Amino acid sequence: MGWTWLALLSRRDFHQAETGYDLTHFSIDGDAETVTCPQGRTSSSWTPVQDAGKSLIKGKFSQSDCKVCPSRTSCTGTTRRSMTLHPREQMQALFAARSRESTEDFKDTYRHRAGIEGTHSQAVRTMSLRRSRSIGLHKTHLGHVAIAAAVNVIQLMSWLRREAPEQTRTSAFKRVMEQAA
Repeated sequence: MGWTWLALLSRRDFHQAETGYDLTHFSIDGDAETVTCPQGRTSSSWTPVQDAGKSLIKGKFSQSDCKVCPSRTSCTGTTRRSMTLHPREQMQALFAARSRESTEDFKDTYRHRAGIEGTHSQAVRTMSLRRSRSIGLHKTHLGHVAIAAAVNVIQLMSWLRREAPEQTRTSAFKRVMEQAA
């Protein structure tokens, strides 16, 4: 029985995708159990692994191939490229979701979701929505209803004062990094 596999790159590799190689540049042959890089080099190992109960494959390229490769900086920041391979069905679902994200319907739907998440974030940060001041389901529900009403009043007052909605909150770490730059 033949298998077809696709690769899932690490987050670091996705960030490098603008200037380097991403998944679309690699050729994966599940039947031959090999991965071919954009420079034509074939992976040196294909190892089945279990990670948190999931069946995965680790594909690695030879260090001797990667060290002398002219495209090494575009491919990996280490001495050799390694990839984690997932079943074809999972990757097809991921690619379908990513292609849906570029449609106008998705953007319109997500615009509403972003507003809802912003309102929820406001309630969590300003009114401790995640903490219940009472014991019991009925009293906790009443507290949540009160917080929702208070958030609505705050947003209504901001709208009446014609205040522009705040942009996405910047984390403390990001603020420090911006000051250092």
